[in-house]
Amino acid sequence: MYLANLFKHIALVFRHKSLVFVHCTKCGLFWRGLVHDTSKFSREELFESAKYFKGYRSPIGVCRQETGMSRAWLHHKGRNKHHLEYWYDFDCEIQPLMPYKYAVECICDKLAATKTYNGKSYTPDKALWHWEKYGRRTPANPKTLAFMDRVFADLAEHGEKFILNKKYMKKTYEEICL
Repeated sequence: MYLANLFKHIALVFRHKSLVFVHCTKCGLFWRGLVHDTSKFSREELFESAKYFKGYRSPIGVCRQETGMSRAWLHHKGRNKHHLEYWYDFDCEIQPLMPYKYAVECICDKLAATKTYNGKSYTPDKALWHWEKYGRRTPANPKTLAFMDRVFADLAEHGEKFILNKKYMKKTYEEICL
C-alpha cells in the first residue's frame, strides 16, 4: 500500500507542477513555474506525503489531522517563497510584502491545487472559496492579502483567461502593492 501511495503521490505532484508551470508561463514567470515545489521530492516531504496520501486532499492536512503537525509542511514552507507562511515573521508588527514573482506563483499554485484536488468538478469560484476559507486566514502583509483577494475575486468573476497573463498581474500588483 505504501509503495502504491508513493507512486500515486508522485503522479499527483507532477500533475500539480505541470498546471503551475502552464499558469506561471502565461504570467511571464517561466522559471518560477519550472522550479516550483522541487522540495516535494526531498526525503523530508516525499515520504510523509506518501504515508498520508489520499488523492483528494493534501497529505499535509491528513497528517496534521492524525498527528497534530506535519514535518513535511514545516520543511516545505521554509524553502518555498511562494507560500505566505514563508514571509511571516512571528514577532514583527509589520509583515514583509511578498515580492511580485512569488505572489504570482502563489496564485498559480493555489489555482493549480484547487484544480488538482477538484478534478472535473473544478470551477473558478472554487479557487476563491478555497482562498477565503484557508489562504486568507494566514497572517501576512495586508497589501499581499489584498492582491490575492482581488485576483481570486477576478478569477471567480471573469475566469482564468482574464487573470492569467503578465499584463493583468503586473498592473494589479502595482496598483495594490506598490
